[in-house]
Amino acid sequence: MSSILQPGRRARGSRSGRPIMVLLDLLGRRMTLRILWELSQACQPLTFRALQLAAETNPSVLNSRLRELRAARIVEHGAGGYQLSATGDSLVGLILPLHAWAERWAAQAKSARGTAARTPRKT
Repeated sequence: MSSILQPGRRARGSRSGRPIMVLLDLLGRRMTLRILWELSQACQPLTFRALQLAAETNPSVLNSRLRELRAARIVEHGAGGYQLSATGDSLVGLILPLHAWAERWAAQAKSARGTAARTPRKT
């Protein structure tokens, strides 16, 4: 999808244009979450090259995602480079609890697999 995502406009997987669907489309795009993570962990704005190295991506993908994230006002570009906007910082604050939940979920799944492996099968 080459057009810039906006609430009220169609997004992948949805014809409604509901804001949550548009956001999930954007967040589900290749490297979007990694870019947000790297910007959230940076102590200062990152240049394009520094962000490319940190996110371990190619310039074409990075350029596309930055264009979309800037249009969505999640990332901003200033004299020092790219950084999260106040909106982007707020979004990352909402995503971090999902990260913590996913870690607990993975640990539970790993524990359940370990228990299943130790349980003898009935023959």
